[in-house]
Amino acid sequence: MGRMSDPIPFSTALRERSSTAHSSSEGAGFMSDLMKGEGTRDDYIALVAQHWFIYDALEAVTDRMRHDPIASVFISEKLTRVPALEADLAFLLGDDWREQITPLPTTQRYVDRINRVGATWAGGFVAHHYTRYLGDLSGGQFIGRLMARRFGFETNGIGFYIFNDIADPKAFKDVYREQLDAAPWDAAEQERVIDEVLVAYQFNTDLFIDLAAAKAESASQVA
Repeated sequence: MGRMSDPIPFSTALRERSSTAHSSSEGAGFMSDLMKGEGTRDDYIALVAQHWFIYDALEAVTDRMRHDPIASVFISEKLTRVPALEADLAFLLGDDWREQITPLPTTQRYVDRINRVGATWAGGFVAHHYTRYLGDLSGGQFIGRLMARRFGFETNGIGFYIFNDIADPKAFKDVYREQLDAAPWDAAEQERVIDEVLVAYQFNTDLFIDLAAAKAESASQVA
């Protein structure tokens, strides 16, 4: 007797289960203000700075995961973001940008999580890799164009959002999702990966809250 229906592909289940978290993350006040044109150039710079800490950690664990049989399938040099972020920060803040930025509390917790999970558990690494890079290739493209128009950037300042080595982001994402579906995870491990994706989205939401709080604190000190 055949099955009544085929199981939902893992990549579809992952996308569906995380869609609510994704919406709430994007809707966090700091980011929505930036998207609506109510945020300032300094707000954008603050976001870029926090991204640097996150991607510096993620790409460090990527280097450690290159020989893992599961994680290595998802690793592509075409996704690397740290050099672009460093060029953006040099353009936005000057050559001494490293001395001007510090991680917010949520960013530090996020980095600690990536370092702990990403270096020891292939599924956890993929969860954080998926959350960041597929988001960058999706909504991130729109954000980059929006920031370019808003602040008069050409490529300097928004290099983070430009993937010159990926001609067709949709095709790249389709292959990535096929790789998710082919990963040798049982149902329990798939649940763990989905849970870790939700953790990553929560960090993103909390980061926007932190950025808004830091902005409010800075404004109160000036007043």
